[in-house]
Amino acid sequence: MAHETPQTSIEVTCPCCQARLTIDLSLGVVLHHEPPPKPSSVTDLKEAVEALKTETAQRDARFKERMQAEKDKGKVLDRKFQELLKKAKEEPPTPPPLRDVDLD
Repeated sequence: MAHETPQTSIEVTCPCCQARLTIDLSLGVVLHHEPPPKPSSVTDLKEAVEALKTETAQRDARFKERMQAEKDKGKVLDRKFQELLKKAKEEPPTPPPLRDVDLD
């Protein structure tokens, strides 16, 4: 009859992330953790190149929009200033409100 040695550790695969854990049975602690293999995100080189081209085109379009907005920003602020200046010239000046200090 063969004599079996008691098992001191077990290897378990995590059901969530597929990581492999080696656990000491007597202490109840993880002795070793092996992260799961990373899946390849690029399956086709042509698809990856097309994705990069699309991303570059989108980035360039956003950059051009922001550049145009910055160019127009000065014109918009100038027009707002001119409109407020015109409004201020048309309205008669109003005296400042009286303060308690002014009544003494």
